[in-house]
Amino acid sequence: MSGTTTENVEVRGENDPEVLTPEALGLVAALERRFGARRRELLQARQERQARLDAGEELGFLEETRHIREGSWTVAPPSPGLTDRRVEITGPTDAKMVINALNSGATGFMADFEDSNTPTWENLVQGQANLTAAVSRTLSFTSPEGKEYRLGKDLATLLVRPRGWHLEEKHLLVDGQSASGSLFDIGVFCAHNARTLADRGKGPYFYLPKVESHLEARLWNDVLDMIEAELGLEHGTTKATILLETFPAAFEMTEILYVLRDHSCSLNAGRWDYLFSAIKSNRTRADRILPDRNSVTMTVPFMRAYTELLVKTCHERGAHAMGGMAAFIPSRRDPDLNEKALAKVAEDKRREATAGFDGTWVAHPDLVPTAIAEFDAVLQGRPNQIDRQRPEVSVTAEQLLDIASAGSDYTEAGLRNSVSVSLQYLSSWLRGSGAVGINNLMEDVATAEISRAQVWQWVHHGVQLTDGRTVTADLVREVASEELAAIREALGEQAWASSRAEDAMSLFEEVCLSEELVDFLTLPAYDRLEAPRP
Repeated sequence: MSGTTTENVEVRGENDPEVLTPEALGLVAALERRFGARRRELLQARQERQARLDAGEELGFLEETRHIREGSWTVAPPSPGLTDRRVEITGPTDAKMVINALNSGATGFMADFEDSNTPTWENLVQGQANLTAAVSRTLSFTSPEGKEYRLGKDLATLLVRPRGWHLEEKHLLVDGQSASGSLFDIGVFCAHNARTLADRGKGPYFYLPKVESHLEARLWNDVLDMIEAELGLEHGTTKATILLETFPAAFEMTEILYVLRDHSCSLNAGRWDYLFSAIKSNRTRADRILPDRNSVTMTVPFMRAYTELLVKTCHERGAHAMGGMAAFIPSRRDPDLNEKALAKVAEDKRREATAGFDGTWVAHPDLVPTAIAEFDAVLQGRPNQIDRQRPEVSVTAEQLLDIASAGSDYTEAGLRNSVSVSLQYLSSWLRGSGAVGINNLMEDVATAEISRAQVWQWVHHGVQLTDGRTVTADLVREVASEELAAIREALGEQAWASSRAEDAMSLFEEVCLSEELVDFLTLPAYDRLEAPRP
């Protein structure tokens, strides 16, 4: 690698020399020195735009980029392993999950350093080691019960999701400053695996989260360009799917694909983060309050507008349109529950395939056959349906902004569910597990964000529940105390002692009941993880 050095790079956690090699640290340092200041400028630009939205400005399609939206261009054609993406499974990077996901029969596996991962130093370093072992086909795992897990012959295509631009890695200092979590994750992975994957013609491929503008996407484009140059890869070898999961980005879909066009392969409809971002972007608007989170389906008008525009935009530009998550976790003890839930999963995936999506997400290997069957029925032997252009779709800014179209169903059950999910998830996250099964659903940071942001929104605007009560901070604390007591009873005193549930309660109050809406719950939560050693 040219221009990389480990001078003035300090590791403030346990140093695994097989993961944190001079080459890996050097690449991360080079990326940080080139792009760190620009990343911070873009984060400041987010704050400035939010201040304008708080003051009454509306989001809309950009006049200065009209020429891009009206131009005739396409993204680069899909690379090997990315032509057929009908079902992708997602999850964290622990060894058992990586093996099961790659063996699941899905077409792709998104290995996640972000929403389903608590960014403890151990999780991050071991996760990198697991992925490197998976790429080299040497990864194995033996459970405490003695069950062995090995990689099979036919594996899903690997895609890696680094952390978002807003997160830092406090265990790695470059020139005395914390490195970007994004650049750490992608830099370490590429230093170890990019050449191997490129030589096989299958990567490296990425999912890029929390992008809020085409300028942030352009930063990712330049990062990928630099990685290719540093590692001697042919331009365009790296490919990226952008998670279209922020409200502002919905107005810049075309521009995001354009600035990443040599690396871009798709946009993904990230439902829960999109709803969270809708609350955050419209936090001062009393006329844009979301109802119970579970009642906001993909068929409500403003969500349908978002997905219709995404499919149309992707297919116009030769990119895949990827659908949302099926989060159901099958029960080993309740076949009736499974039958009903799988019917809903099938219905949801049928809707996505019929709407023109080229693929979708599932959270559990047992859902892969159901999702594949629905896409098989629509694709009829084709690898995708990019040729379905959707010329009949015409989505306006007003339709995207019509949050009121979701209704006004504010119930105690909805409030209680959001409080309970927030508390249970935060306690698990603080213990080091970022993917949590709650009520047979896989919860991650995205679902926790919509839950806690919804509580904040209802308190902030004094929403009236269907039973006539007004949602206040005191009412939320009362509900939270009751839910915390229920959690304690369910766990028992021994498990409660190590649950960190009381820490979760403190964090819950900070992110749900503060005067200002905290940008991301992972920011104060990260400060509650283990401190890096000096």
